[in-house]
Amino acid sequence: MTKKYGCIGEVLKHSFSREIHAALGEYEYRLIELKRDELGSFAEKGDFTGINVTIPYKELIIPYLYEIDAHAAAIGAVNTVVNREGRLYGYNTDFYGMSKLIEHAGVTVGGKKVAILGTGGTSKTALAVVSALGAREVVRVSRDGKEGAITYDELYSKHQDTEVIINTTPVGMYPNISSSPVSLDFFPALSGVIDAVYNPLRTELILSARERGIPCEGGLYMLVAQGVRASEIFLDTSYPDGTLECVYRKLLSEKENIALIGMPASGKSTVGAIIADKLGRDVLDSDTEIVKKCCKQIPDIFKESGEAHFRELESDVIASLSAMTSLIIATGGGAVLKKENVRNLKKNSRIYFIDRPLTSLIPTEDRPLSSTREAIESRYRERYGIYLGSADVRIDADADAESVAEMIIGDFRK
Repeated sequence: MTKKYGCIGEVLKHSFSREIHAALGEYEYRLIELKRDELGSFAEKGDFTGINVTIPYKELIIPYLYEIDAHAAAIGAVNTVVNREGRLYGYNTDFYGMSKLIEHAGVTVGGKKVAILGTGGTSKTALAVVSALGAREVVRVSRDGKEGAITYDELYSKHQDTEVIINTTPVGMYPNISSSPVSLDFFPALSGVIDAVYNPLRTELILSARERGIPCEGGLYMLVAQGVRASEIFLDTSYPDGTLECVYRKLLSEKENIALIGMPASGKSTVGAIIADKLGRDVLDSDTEIVKKCCKQIPDIFKESGEAHFRELESDVIASLSAMTSLIIATGGGAVLKKENVRNLKKNSRIYFIDRPLTSLIPTEDRPLSSTREAIESRYRERYGIYLGSADVRIDADADAESVAEMIIGDFRK
């Protein structure tokens, strides 16, 4: 039988699993979407060598397996299945993945009070991991408070001394990236936040923790770690030290957007096009997308509907672009004026401020708020601090567009 590997789940169109396995070995790996009533026949047919299992089948697959390993048995969930001479063996590599994620995030669990959000298969994995790491107390949280869990209201009212939060729910996951499962305002003792969601790369929950200076990380590292371990099980091998980190950095660099901010006339569109060409990516300009959406030029939108209406359109477009991955995004000069725009960009992007000297910024009539020298100087004074505060990296753009693009690519590849 030709060796066949893949991942089964209900919805997989945004899965990163294929890219992870492509980085690990030269074997066929497919994404297989199954309806719930198709799981049984798929398992019984057994037309695969090894498969990963994701939502909602991590528990439902167990009755079809000949044997499961100790981690899977303890957790009650399987995410890796190997077909050996017609018998299906189940494993749980999520335990390894969650352990590695917590370690990579620099979050200490031993002796801490931990709240695990959700009661599905991943929450059971999180429970097993934090218990093994010596958590002092663990509470599980769900909307209905069933299966031994508490409700979110109880979490807020009775467990404000929670020190570590681990989200295992899909809240905040693409396409609903503006949602967060909890507000961190209620937890003054918080010292760590982990989110199993990996798309977007940084959820609302993770951004909230970052703003507070709390050690935190999203689920991409866990996804890669469990994928590396699953591949070892598939192929009955062990990868060299450093493989996990190498694959993680490769996938992150492939998925993370490069977002460009800066003054009108600073060269964002030109530099973006050069970067896109060199990296083989698509470039999308928020101003251009607004024009497409409205079938009107920007000066006409300002004239007919005013700046406030334009800013609403801009926010809608940036929210849409921010939910995508592997892009170069060039923003309008005033995009940073709304904090929500910067926040949305940060979910999947590394933000670069193209800092071109004021003397090099040329006013043009097609920029309503920067059409004169006086106007562009005023905008520069108003916005410069906002650009600095919004960017991950400031790029000294007192150079030609090609050189600026090379500086950004050099930093991004680091």
